[in-house]
Amino acid sequence: MPQSVAEKLIESHLVEGEMRAGREIGLRIDQTLTQDATGTLVMLEFQAMGLPRVKTELSAQYVDHNLLQEDFRNPDDHLFLQSAAKKYGVHFSPAGNGVSHPVHMERFGIPGRTLLGSDSHTCAAGSLGMLAIGAGGLEVAMAMAGEPFYVRMPRIRGIRLTGELPDWVSAKDVILEVLRRYDVDGGKGWILEFHGPGLESLTAMDRHVIANMGMETGATATVFPSDAQTRRFLEQQQRGDDWRELKADEGAGYDDEVEIDLSRLEPLIAKPSSPGNVVPVREAAGEPVYQSYVGSSANPGLRDFGIVGRIVSGRRIAEGVSFDVNPTSRQILENMIKLGTLAELVRAGARLHQTGCNGCIGMGQAPATGRNSLRTVPRNFPGRSGTEEDAVFLCSPETAAAAALTGVITDPRELDMDYPRFREPREIDIVDLIVRPAEKAEDVALQKGPNIADLPEFEPLAERFEGPVLLKTGDDVSTDEILPGGAQVMPLRSNIPEISRFAFSRLDKSFHDRAMEYQNSGSFVVGGENYGQGSSREHAAIAPAYLGVKAVLAKSFARIHWQNLVNFGVVPLEFAEAADYDRVREGDELVMEDLGQGIDEASVTVRNRTRDETYTLTHSLSRRQIDILREGSLINWIRRRKAA
Repeated sequence: MPQSVAEKLIESHLVEGEMRAGREIGLRIDQTLTQDATGTLVMLEFQAMGLPRVKTELSAQYVDHNLLQEDFRNPDDHLFLQSAAKKYGVHFSPAGNGVSHPVHMERFGIPGRTLLGSDSHTCAAGSLGMLAIGAGGLEVAMAMAGEPFYVRMPRIRGIRLTGELPDWVSAKDVILEVLRRYDVDGGKGWILEFHGPGLESLTAMDRHVIANMGMETGATATVFPSDAQTRRFLEQQQRGDDWRELKADEGAGYDDEVEIDLSRLEPLIAKPSSPGNVVPVREAAGEPVYQSYVGSSANPGLRDFGIVGRIVSGRRIAEGVSFDVNPTSRQILENMIKLGTLAELVRAGARLHQTGCNGCIGMGQAPATGRNSLRTVPRNFPGRSGTEEDAVFLCSPETAAAAALTGVITDPRELDMDYPRFREPREIDIVDLIVRPAEKAEDVALQKGPNIADLPEFEPLAERFEGPVLLKTGDDVSTDEILPGGAQVMPLRSNIPEISRFAFSRLDKSFHDRAMEYQNSGSFVVGGENYGQGSSREHAAIAPAYLGVKAVLAKSFARIHWQNLVNFGVVPLEFAEAADYDRVREGDELVMEDLGQGIDEASVTVRNRTRDETYTLTHSLSRRQIDILREGSLINWIRRRKAA
């Protein structure tokens, strides 16, 4: 049977299960990616497994999130990560070297490989013909230990691209068009595979932009073929020997197929506060702009800065606009200097920030209250920018540049200039600050600062739970709202008791104190559709578990958070009848009995003692996931297996 690129990648790495949509499969993982916001726990989890070295082909640890050094906590964590990387055989990218996704693409991405990352935007590496998937940190630690990665076999949606992008329209507008069609949950259970003649004009970094934000549809992965554009990129990175062709067989079929004519696209923008709230820029035009922000893992390429430099060259940004430029890797920054791009941006009034994630995850660059911020970042969830009542729009570099010049949201086609094309040179300066692991692990001691605390213990599944509904949420609640990022919270990523103080704080600032009253007896959270979308941060599962949340009852779950809840012993259940969600109220006392049998039968009865009602809840957990829940956590499950 002719196969798609995704099917070839999965089949060549399949170690358990069968490739039937919805069935759990186990995949061999070639490479792993961790970043500092999640990596501290990953390294602690790997240490707990007692293995001397990683068993992957390559593992890389990046420092790109927690770059603000307001006190000892972030730099202490960086020292711990570097020592752990050296000890366990992991490549280490230090602070200032750049955002994990573009740096991994520059230095390590190889067509045909699998990549598992403790960052949801790991899917960006699909731009090189890789099967790249974001996951919780504990699953990445398992992959580093040589264990398979388990996921439900996705369906594959073929997105056929035809034509070429017109002037003033770029790759960001392509993925915004996908989000306009499918919103933030239309990709759940799917791999998005791009193919067709339109790919010929999209560079590897254009594809990175699209692959990165495939996650925002809820997709498991985004896949591109490895072709001449891939080869050109790897040769530019002086890694041409890593290239191999990987394309779909002629006649390959897809579970669903759609077409996008690139020539018919126009500049698009995602309005606050969802990546799926997409409209043409012309419909939002005229809104005043406080901040125009260029950079991030979603628009990381030299071209993305170069085109903005050309647009603003010889001009000045509008009065009152903060024009923020975030180079995404040290290599890109050096080449911006060499090509004169940086000078163009600075002369126009840009504020230059260090290479890293920065304002994308609320680490500085927060907008003023009640003011609009246009950003080339992948997400605009409420409060993610660091400002409580933010208004963040997602857009292309062209649209961001137009707004910086005019001071209002502007369709870039309305600028009084010809489109200033920017083409990347075939040869660039290569910058490689990666620290290689030590040859002898025994020569390296782990450096743990006082901010690093041990993981809490997780109790096996009880047969009976009872307690109050501490919180009821609406649809599309993100992990940013369950456990926020930002400069106040992120330095606590290696200290679960402290970071748990911020659980659900964006939705209810009293949650922590109320939860602590039931930490030992247990409590519940009720959610709507697509509960836990967004970031892969496993802290959004660990913190509620630490606070005594025993189960989350929702209409549906986002993939990564659903698995993270299982990994840390929180039972994820779905309402069999959507109307039952409406009946439950915050403060209701719930009782679940005979839980073990109910989970085995995928039908759990919950009694609402306050309202004298009962509800049926279901799940689609595999036998393996049920066993993990019974043990209380994936860590406990692994310990039992090792003991056996």
